[in-house]
Amino acid sequence: MASRGGLTWLMIIVILCNAFAAAAGLALFALAIWVAVDGYKLYPISGVSGKDDIFAGAWIAIFTGFAYFCTCIFGIYAARKQRRSLMLSYLIIMFIIFIFECASCITAATNRDYLVGNSNVVKKQMLQYYAEDSTKGREITKTWNKVMQDVECCGTDSPLDWVEYNSTFRQLYGTTYPWPLNCCKRLSSFEVADSQGCIIGQTSTMFTRGCFTHIESVLSRYTWAVSWYGFSVQMFVFFMLLIAMVYFTQLG
Repeated sequence: MASRGGLTWLMIIVILCNAFAAAAGLALFALAIWVAVDGYKLYPISGVSGKDDIFAGAWIAIFTGFAYFCTCIFGIYAARKQRRSLMLSYLIIMFIIFIFECASCITAATNRDYLVGNSNVVKKQMLQYYAEDSTKGREITKTWNKVMQDVECCGTDSPLDWVEYNSTFRQLYGTTYPWPLNCCKRLSSFEVADSQGCIIGQTSTMFTRGCFTHIESVLSRYTWAVSWYGFSVQMFVFFMLLIAMVYFTQLG
């Protein structure tokens, strides 16, 4: 057993580490809520493909972030009381939360690579579901219309996606419109500025860059919030638990 002075210093270190971990857990909780709320409204792009693990990871992180906060507060109390039974309960709960948060981080990171490793998955989904009269079709159509107008882009890689590949949109409207009218520039009244110029492909009347860069950026931000920040919290918690276990073994 450590000397009384050494045990006191060890207790102080455990308390300070738990205070920091509680703040980190609260930040993880807030970031995970931001991802789950999906302010950019890109969930349908991952949901329709069945690869919505970024958002599943966010929901897990909401639980683990708040659980870390609450358990670390309990850890401060347990360390202050210097009771083995309280510290043992604290360590067991923290290990359980640690395992769940590992699952959240891995889930989000692997799903991000599947969706935005290259543009083909997103492009195939767009071509298949855009303008389709189904629940998935309506969700994808609404999402792409919003993205193309808000970001001022067209298609996944470029407007030529609508021309070079077969698609539901092309089957329905290909003889009239080579690409959706949401690829066309608009006036302040939201009316198409020059529909005829846009239809024939005048670059001054339409958006010429693809939307994949925006989609990749948003999903990468979501992944950073859930996965990479989560991993950094996990690393700190891992070393904190090692210190807490040393403290536990020194208690009488």
